[in-house]
This record gives sequence, structure tokens and C-alpha cells, in this order.
Amino acid sequence: MPEHKTFVAADIGLHARAAAAFVRAVTDTGLPVTIRKHNRSPVDARSLLEVMTEDFEQGCVVFLEISPEALSEDETLPDAESALRALSAVLEGTASR
Repeated sequence: MPEHKTFVAADIGLHARAAAAFVRAVTDTGLPVTIRKHNRSPVDARSLLEVMTEDFEQGCVVFLEISPEALSEDETLPDAESALRALSAVLEGTASR
């Protein structure tokens, strides 16, 4: 399963504007990405409500995942891993704007 460990850099964590920007980036990938904290159940990263209610605060470590079974025939593992790296850059505040 493609998984990427990253952190949340936004001053107030993934609330309001930062969460909306992240969810929009996830949706743009077209992939079924989940996000979770260590030892927590994953939530759908395409859902603003689920992301905001998980309380991803500034500095917390998160794991972004995509189940290989969820990939279509057109999508490859390297594509999924590249998408996770790009989403990590959004969370870390290093994505080009």
C-alpha cells in the first residue's frame, strides 16, 4: 500500500482554509487517499468534514495512504506515490503556489 509519512505545518492545523486547500488537492488527484494519525483509524482525505473533525494540529505526524486495490487500471503505483509526495508538500507548506 502506498503510504507517506508527513506532518502538518499550518499554524492552526488542518482547520478551515488549510483543510479546504488540502481536500481540494486530494480531490484533484482523483485518487482515494486517506489520512490518519499514528494508531488512529484513517479518514477519507476527500471529505472536508472528516479531515476537520480529526483535529490534525500543527506539527502532528500524519500518514497518507492509498490502497493498491483502489487504483484503476490506468493508475500505477509510481503515480500514486508521486501524488502522495505532492500532497505531503501541501501539508508541509512547501507546495509551489
